[in-house]
Amino acid sequence: MFSIGEMSRRTGVKVPTIRYYEGLGLIAPEGRTAGNQRRYGRAGLGRLSFIAHARELGLSLAAVRELIALEDRKPGAHDEIHRIAADHLAGIRGRIARLRRLEAELERIGRACEARAGAPCRILHALADHGACDGAH
Repeated sequence: MFSIGEMSRRTGVKVPTIRYYEGLGLIAPEGRTAGNQRRYGRAGLGRLSFIAHARELGLSLAAVRELIALEDRKPGAHDEIHRIAADHLAGIRGRIARLRRLEAELERIGRACEARAGAPCRILHALADHGACDGAH
């Protein structure tokens, strides 16, 4: 059995976050000591590692909760699990596309600025006026 501190050391998840996950019902201690300290078994450690890795990959807590529910209640729910992963990947690709548009716009704004002595900076103008942008970003 592992203490909450040991769970934290083994997974890199901070103790308050483990308590938060417990409050959300994502993880539960398997017991408590006579002093009322939480104790977790290997299954709890595995669940916490799963949650930590899913969060590192950017999955929302709602998606993590759904994946846990599928694992716990519907073994073999491959289609639903793949849908969650595909939805997350689509969201990441959308954010990457938006970041690429932002990058292109910032490069364009930077190139448009003619650093002339005494002339107003075009970067400040472009940041102050969204209409000065080349397109949606």
